[in-house]
Amino acid sequence: MKLRLFVMMALQLAIWGAWAPKLFPYMGMLGFSADQQALVGSCWGIASVVGIFFSNQFADRYFAAEKFLAVSHLIGGACLLGAAYSTDFGPFFLFYMAYSLVYVPTLSVTNTVAFASLAEGRDFGTVRAGGTVGWVMASWPFVFILGAHSGVEDVRAIFLVSAGISFALALFSLTLPHTPPRKGGEGVDSLAWRRALGLLKKPFVAVLFLVTFIDSVVHNGYFVMADAFLTERVGIAGNLSMVVLSLGQIAEVVTMLVLGTVLAKLGWRATMIVGILGHAARFTAFSFLADHPGLIIGVQLLHGVCYAFFFATVYIFVDEAFPKDVRSSAQGLFNLLILGVGNMVASYVFPNLVAKLTAADGKVDYQTLFMVPTGLAALGAIILALAFHPPQAGPQTTSENA
Repeated sequence: MKLRLFVMMALQLAIWGAWAPKLFPYMGMLGFSADQQALVGSCWGIASVVGIFFSNQFADRYFAAEKFLAVSHLIGGACLLGAAYSTDFGPFFLFYMAYSLVYVPTLSVTNTVAFASLAEGRDFGTVRAGGTVGWVMASWPFVFILGAHSGVEDVRAIFLVSAGISFALALFSLTLPHTPPRKGGEGVDSLAWRRALGLLKKPFVAVLFLVTFIDSVVHNGYFVMADAFLTERVGIAGNLSMVVLSLGQIAEVVTMLVLGTVLAKLGWRATMIVGILGHAARFTAFSFLADHPGLIIGVQLLHGVCYAFFFATVYIFVDEAFPKDVRSSAQGLFNLLILGVGNMVASYVFPNLVAKLTAADGKVDYQTLFMVPTGLAALGAIILALAFHPPQAGPQTTSENA
């Protein structure tokens, strides 16, 4: 069971990892303006909103999760093929928007399948490590696919590879454990999203929602800016930048495997604070150590701490704090921030900040640029430390649940 869930996560994240590091540089190659790039970046935000009210609602109440995944990834693969061969903004935007609408909800639904099949939520870290492995495996082949200075014809391979993985997951989804919906009835709100949103009235959930938004802006800003920073400022070849970025995912495998132990020792709040401060440390290094390529490459390892200790912890917390009959909608509610609104804000704010901090000679003031996400991460950590007070300090054990 755990192996199948591990493979599910590997394929799920490989779809994303194949194109994510090169998306914004690729749009630059196509000649898209900063505002056009921001519109493309907003697609995941729109998809997250739609997912809350329609897709995740559908998975919670009407459709078995594994079948939902199969259909979604089949359609998503076709949309990725369309994006690969669209060089004008209009068609590219439409294909990418359609892909986002079917892919983003599956990130919540795969979490649902995993949690429904695991005896303890703390085991999620081990299963979710498969996603990290998938991301890395999707990134490394581009060392050979791309050259040091590849053009549009070569870089469009990011979408072709992603489409192939999407079709593979569509088939594999049919082998996953059956995860049936729970229909509305007595004592169960027919609108799963309404019940999930209602829990934001609880102060500790509202605080976590706010901090998740802040950290998601910082997290998504990393993907917007990192590739250009590595290639233009640090001097890393274009076909190696994805490998350098994937080092963070390699470290993430380790942190995912120890996440359950860390949560048991530190609890929810301290673990999340460590995760957010990882962002602050990484962007501080980007600001002041850009002339030291070895250190910049090494600091990528902090990505594992940033993701596992905050975002994966949030997913586990949501699974314990929210009712089981709204599990997809609850995960989708936080994915609305992590993948949607935070992605949208980062896609608008950081390209425009880069434009404002670019001198006449084309050089970007990266030192000033990276202090913005550093400050945001510090703010998130302070809010958590002062205002996040969940009913339980850490995750429950099986005996406690019994």
